[in-house]
Amino acid sequence: MFNVKTLRCATLAVVFSLAGGQAWAETDIKFTLDWKFQGPTAAFLVAADKGFYAEEGLDVSIDSGNGSAGAVTRVAGGAYQMGFADINALVDFNVQNPGQSVKAVMMAYDAPPFSLFTLKKNNIEKAEDLVGRKLGAPVFDASYKLFPAFAHETGIDEGAVERVNMDPALRETMLVQGQVDFISGHYFSSMLDLKSKGVAEEDIQFFLYADYGMDFYGNAVIASGDFIKEHPEAVAGFIRATVRGWKDIIADPEGAIDIVAKSDPLIDKGLELERLQLALDVNVLTDHVKANGIGDVDEARLRSAIAQLAIAYDLKSTPEPEAVWTSEFLPPAESRMLKR
Repeated sequence: MFNVKTLRCATLAVVFSLAGGQAWAETDIKFTLDWKFQGPTAAFLVAADKGFYAEEGLDVSIDSGNGSAGAVTRVAGGAYQMGFADINALVDFNVQNPGQSVKAVMMAYDAPPFSLFTLKKNNIEKAEDLVGRKLGAPVFDASYKLFPAFAHETGIDEGAVERVNMDPALRETMLVQGQVDFISGHYFSSMLDLKSKGVAEEDIQFFLYADYGMDFYGNAVIASGDFIKEHPEAVAGFIRATVRGWKDIIADPEGAIDIVAKSDPLIDKGLELERLQLALDVNVLTDHVKANGIGDVDEARLRSAIAQLAIAYDLKSTPEPEAVWTSEFLPPAESRMLKR
């Protein structure tokens, strides 16, 4: 667990003196990531390490996760007040668990990283070629869970695709060894994990869901309904500090990876730097974000994505955007602009 208690105390001491000795009560936030400590989640670790959260009067601790569905469950159950998760997993959870409302409060991945990967030697060149082949992935993988939506959009029979579930650490290995024909995963993860196993980039064939009419959003900052109601100022402060974190990692990506390594000294810094750059280029710094700033969504696009998801997941209801999303805590657009 990454905890910034020492740095927070030092920062608050300065604030205390500047405020003439009048301090304020802090708000504790347990924050869960969707996955491991990696380059694409550096913004949160940087905001903690550099005292951005502490300056907002927040005592934030950050834990790694085991998938977006798990992150949503952690927040809904009250073990964590906020988290980082795929908004589509949030939609699914809220429909399946009415009354345990969780909302997304800041969008991070304006373009989703959901993808399928195969090796060119497998002769899978188009969606139709997936029929009769073997898909491997962990059951909680977001791209895997959204495969029915991909099948629906491309007109293929998902029932004609055999599924093989495995531990995340085995996913790319099983593809390389030929035990499965294709895998699902985040673009910035599986691409680099395949390369790290000796596969040349030119030998990899990938399918980005976004290229097939699936205009989904990706990961967002989420918060429990109770926490939003009881601590709205803390939610707003967390977002302000996180925006600073995103600006910081764009300005100094190498420094950001050094901070990630404080949470997991075993990471490959070069690999995580490349992973961060891929996430920024493909998923974060989209044309929409460059023009409007990070954090907000287009309501019509979100509504359409939820409708697609409801069909793919056969949800018993189709939530309105306001049931899963709120922009009320975002700072003004001009303060959310990201520049390289």
